Amino acid sequence: MTSDLPLFAARLREFISICESEPECFAPGAEPALREHNDAEFNGFALVLFARQFEHNSPYRKFCESRLVLPDTVSHWTQIPALPVAAFKEFEVSCLPRAERTRVFYSSGTTGQQPSRHFHHAESLALYETSLLAWFRAHLLRQPASEISNFDWLILTPPTAQALNSSLVHMLESIRRQLAAPAAAVVGRVAGDSQWTLDFERALTALHAAVESERPLIIPGTAFSFVHLLDFLAEKNLRFSLPPGSRVMETGGYKNRSRTLPKTDLHALITQRLGIPPSHIVCEYGMSELSSQAYDRVAGDEWRGTNSGSVPVPPPPVTRHFRFPPWARARIVSLETGREVADGQTGLVRVVDLANVFSVLALQTEDLAIRRGEAFELVGRAELAEPRGCSLLAAEIAAP
Repeated sequence: MTSDLPLFAARLREFISICESEPECFAPGAEPALREHNDAEFNGFALVLFARQFEHNSPYRKFCESRLVLPDTVSHWTQIPALPVAAFKEFEVSCLPRAERTRVFYSSGTTGQQPSRHFHHAESLALYETSLLAWFRAHLLRQPASEISNFDWLILTPPTAQALNSSLVHMLESIRRQLAAPAAAVVGRVAGDSQWTLDFERALTALHAAVESERPLIIPGTAFSFVHLLDFLAEKNLRFSLPPGSRVMETGGYKNRSRTLPKTDLHALITQRLGIPPSHIVCEYGMSELSSQAYDRVAGDEWRGTNSGSVPVPPPPVTRHFRFPPWARARIVSLETGREVADGQTGLVRVVDLANVFSVLALQTEDLAIRRGEAFELVGRAELAEPRGCSLLAAEIAAP
C-alpha cells in the first residue's frame, strides 16, 4: 500500500476530532460564512481522495473512465461518479492489496443473493470506529463523558465471534468496547440455520436489573430483533417501565427474519412494552459498503416551544429526517436523470463518505428517500432489476 491513503486517513481522523469538539460549526443552522468554509473543506478532502482512489482502485477507475470522468475534470464533489452498491457484489472494490485485507464485511441481503464485500485492514477499521463512535455519541449519548457510565446496555445482536463478517455487529462491539459496556450486555446469538435470535432469559434479566437499579438502559438492535423481543414480551404478557433516560437505537431492516411492521407501529410497541418514549427512539441508517452512518434524531430532544405569553405550545408532528456526519454527504437523485431532485421530491440516496478511504467514497444506493433540505426521509427500496443491472455494470467495468 502506498503511503498517501494512510496519511489521508490520519488527516480525516483529525477532522472528525474537530467536528466533535466544535459541533456548532457543523450544525444545519450554522452561519453562512462558516457553512461555506465547511463545504470548501469537505470539497477539498473529497477531490484529493477521489484522485487517490482513481489511482489505486482498478474497478472504480474503469467505471469512471467509462463515464469519461477523470480527476482533472472534476472540480466539485457532486461531480465524482457514484459507484452502484451492486458493484461490491461483483468486484473487489478496494484500494487494499489482497495481502493487506484482514477483515471483510458482508451485506445482509436476501438469502441466496451474492452479498456485498467491503474489505478492511487495521487502519481502515480504526478510521471506521472513529467515525461511527463520534456520530453515535452525538445522537445517542450527548451526555458528558462522566455520565456515560451511568447507563446499562442491552445489545440485541450476536457477539463478534458468532458474526465476524457483520458490520453492524462490529459497530456495536466497537461502541461497547470504547464506552466500557460489559460483554454480558450482548444477548443475540446465531442459530444453527445462521439466523439471528435472542437469548430471551438474558434479555429479561437485563430488563429487570435496569428497573431494580434505576439505571437507564441503552438498547441497540435491528428492527427484526425488536420484533422478536416484543413478541416474546407479548406472549408472556410482560411490560416494563424502564428508567427515565433509557433509549433505543433501531437500525431498520427485516430481511425476511420476522414479521414486518410499519415503523410507527414498531415504535409504538417499544413504548408500550418497554416504557421508552418516542423522543428516545433513534433510527440509524447504514450499510456494509459505507463507513459512516446517518441518524434521524437526537435521543431526548424535546419540543420546548412557547408562545409570546410563555404558554407551552404543543409539539409539531414528529419528523424523522436522516443526516450524515460532516464527513459524509447525502444527495437524493432522480432515477431517470441522476440529477439531484427538488426539496420534497423522491429519488435514490447517493452518499459521498470520506471515511471510505480504502474503498470508494461515492456510492449510489438502491434506497428511495424524499429530500428534506440537506436531510432525507427514507421511503423504502427501489424496485430495480438487479440481475440485469449487475450484468450491465459488469460489462461496463470489464470493458477495455
